[in-house]
Amino acid sequence: MTPDVDLTAPKPGRRLSALRDSVLALDCRLFEVAAALHWPGAERVLPRLSRSANHGVLWFAVAGAVAATRTPRARRAAARGLVSLALASLTVNTLGKRTVRRPRPLLDAVPVVRQLKRQPITTSFPSGHAASAAAFATGVALESPAWGAAVGPVAASVALSRVYTGVHFPSDVLAGAALGAGAAFAVRALVPTRAQLTPPARPRADAPALPEGAGLVLVANTAAGSAERVRALRDALPRAEIVECEAADVRTELEKAVTRAVVLGVCGGDGTVNAAAGIALRHGVPLAVLPGGTLNHFAYDLGVEDARDLAPALLRGDAVRVDVARFTCGDKRGVFVNTCSLGVYPELVQERDRWSRRIGSWPAGMLAAWRVLRGGRHPLEVEVKGRHRPLWLLFAGNGTYHRMGLAPGRRLDMADGQLDVRVVHGGSKPAARLLAAALAGPLTRSPAHAAVQVGRLRLDGLAPGTLLAYDGEVTEVEGSVTLEKLPEALVVYRPLHGAR
Repeated sequence: MTPDVDLTAPKPGRRLSALRDSVLALDCRLFEVAAALHWPGAERVLPRLSRSANHGVLWFAVAGAVAATRTPRARRAAARGLVSLALASLTVNTLGKRTVRRPRPLLDAVPVVRQLKRQPITTSFPSGHAASAAAFATGVALESPAWGAAVGPVAASVALSRVYTGVHFPSDVLAGAALGAGAAFAVRALVPTRAQLTPPARPRADAPALPEGAGLVLVANTAAGSAERVRALRDALPRAEIVECEAADVRTELEKAVTRAVVLGVCGGDGTVNAAAGIALRHGVPLAVLPGGTLNHFAYDLGVEDARDLAPALLRGDAVRVDVARFTCGDKRGVFVNTCSLGVYPELVQERDRWSRRIGSWPAGMLAAWRVLRGGRHPLEVEVKGRHRPLWLLFAGNGTYHRMGLAPGRRLDMADGQLDVRVVHGGSKPAARLLAAALAGPLTRSPAHAAVQVGRLRLDGLAPGTLLAYDGEVTEVEGSVTLEKLPEALVVYRPLHGAR
């Protein structure tokens, strides 16, 4: 005996078809309502705005304008917006358009004055313009909410223009916008924003508040292209003393400044900051760092990107203690606030500096890498705890470097008491081993490289003339080199997030 079968129940395929027909009917009604509305002023603006977004031209122009403000946060926001746009556009064109082959809406109900002169010929679902607009605006907002608020209305207008001009149904635009926002969040998962990498709470250091900057003597390296940032700091702290000088005179001016400063300030790249840190440490005065060079790792890891971060910290006396690291080789010693390295990297730095004045920093870096890694070289020979080790590279960071996703490593805790030691073992192919170590990031063990965190490291058996780089400076060492931490040795001003 067979069970009763309800022949009137709709099959799954029929239910899906009925749902699709209902959505299409609702889309058509909403489309007709939009076509019948009269929007004052929109006839001149929205069609032009829609055309300007073809092939992402509008967003490349907006990204250029945002990046032209020359603040690190704005440049990151522009870059994140464009990468998010690229991912959204790739997804729409390779999956969306080819999977759902939906025809464009009929233009009978759309006034001719609104219609685009050149109608798109691709399928309707989802809207590529809406996806690109949402991806760019969301990507920008995730890095910089302020810039996101400025870009958001433009992105919304572009998405709206696609219905207004009659080239998309409302659901096409909604689906495209959702896809674009999703692309931006996917990019954030691969490359986290700085807001996601919150430094741990640290006890506040006892540092003076400087009303209008009184007591701050800041030395600015003019070769670092820091004029705009110095001007912004002078406007925020009118009683601060600012000394601008050439790179060759920076150390001399810092030595003079520290004798009359309550707080020693410095504006420049990592090499300039290194000089200031050593002098501040020796004289026991707090340090204020305003980034102004090509590389500003120490300042950025502190959370200081420009005068808008540094000035309030100086006015309130917001400061923390951070670690400093030191290398010692016989009578020679020096401090570093970022990194110290031996092997191919010091050679690369030396080669890059040789060419940078002729062809620029980035081309010089590429040329230096090619010349150093092209082959025919021998690894560095060292002894560690009595064991002989051939190495292509030894890197020691002042603090542990963390990497999330594909983002470059950065330090979340500037006072963890650790040297972050990474080594690339010697072998026949230095370029391949160095690339493998770079891609592996925080992995601690492999045939090509290793990583360990220690408070002190001694290296023996270094040949005469061995190059050692520290914060971009290069010196020669031989025999034994000791790397060690000076825990919480330096007081530095910084915006405080969760400080106790």
